Amino acid sequence: MSWNDYYARRDVLRDVISRAAREGDGQLPFAEIERAAELFGTEQQLLLALYYRWILLLGGQLRAVAAAPEDGHDPDVDTDLPDRVGAAWRQTATEHATLRAVLDAGIETHPGALLPAAEAEQRMLALASGLASPYEPTAEITKIGASFLALTRHLGAVPDRGRRASRRLSVAS
Repeated sequence: MSWNDYYARRDVLRDVISRAAREGDGQLPFAEIERAAELFGTEQQLLLALYYRWILLLGGQLRAVAAAPEDGHDPDVDTDLPDRVGAAWRQTATEHATLRAVLDAGIETHPGALLPAAEAEQRMLALASGLASPYEPTAEITKIGASFLALTRHLGAVPDRGRRASRRLSVAS
């Protein structure tokens, strides 16, 4: 791929997100985007490129959480790693809401193409949060990540565990 191709593909991705933001329904405007078919071939390939962009954005947030939590972490706020990972996912989803909406709609319309990417994201979350070990079976890591992501998305927080719950109990006594 030449630099011209790279920039043309980047522009198509940007145009897809801009058009999807204007439409507001999360649907992929593949046919309406100039050069999308030429540069990506299919909707599935375009969606995979968008998913790759999502993973890069999310990965940056997760690295910031995992690499040096003390740098961006208020010690007076009682959070643990799964809480910070969930917050990083929610922050990325908020900052890139249109991208996330297009991906969620794409998973519904093209599950064969996007489910492997979605499962890789789930595994990344399970491992980043420390809820799974890389030595566990892939299916188990994926299942843990899917549960974590469901909690993160729908409840807005990871349930309390261990030391945090016991600390609250000792404070309440």
